[in-house]
Amino acid sequence: MRKLSRSREDYLKAMYALGGPDALVPTSRLATQLGVSAPSATVMLSRLAEQKLVHRMPGEGARLSAEGVRQALALLRRHRILETFLVRVLGLDWSEVHEDAEVLEHHVSDRVLAAMDRLVGHPAEDPHGHPIPDVRGRVRHRRLVPLSGARAGTRAVVREIRDRDRARMARWKQAGLVPGARVLVREVRVLEDVFELVVGGRTLVTGSEGLEGILIETKGGPHAD
Repeated sequence: MRKLSRSREDYLKAMYALGGPDALVPTSRLATQLGVSAPSATVMLSRLAEQKLVHRMPGEGARLSAEGVRQALALLRRHRILETFLVRVLGLDWSEVHEDAEVLEHHVSDRVLAAMDRLVGHPAEDPHGHPIPDVRGRVRHRRLVPLSGARAGTRAVVREIRDRDRARMARWKQAGLVPGARVLVREVRVLEDVFELVVGGRTLVTGSEGLEGILIETKGGPHAD
């Protein structure tokens, strides 16, 4: 199949982010994710369906086809290797490389990408903790839960952080809420929406909104299902 346009690649990647390899993605949710109108998303989904990259369900949304999943994972691999290269080799701040990788992923050749991957040692995760699909499209899965849903007494390790909001990532970095950080949820005051955390020996008090986008692997203690 010939190379897709940037917009079509962005749609496939967004669909995978929202629905994974097989879930139905509502058109309205996809449009919101990409910052486009619902009619525009409908038109693009029709074009992707013609290329057999998605399966449409009119009035409901669409899900990726097997080929759509393959291409979406290839794009994720490309994006995450690029982020890792920008941080480890070029020394850029990991809270600022998402947008750069979004641009570069559509233009770097497979040969150059493979050289970058070798140079950074074939990493398993990107700087934000997201697993990097291997060359065969296989992704390591972990059972992660949102930090914003944790209960008092939970001990956990931060594994992934959402990488679409630079200002939020900068705040998390300053607070020590980075991939690999150990966290103790000391207290949760539900009615007041207050979380008291211990991160790296320091106490952090925040609301649930300030924790949205942080995924943890629990190490003991209670947590929300």
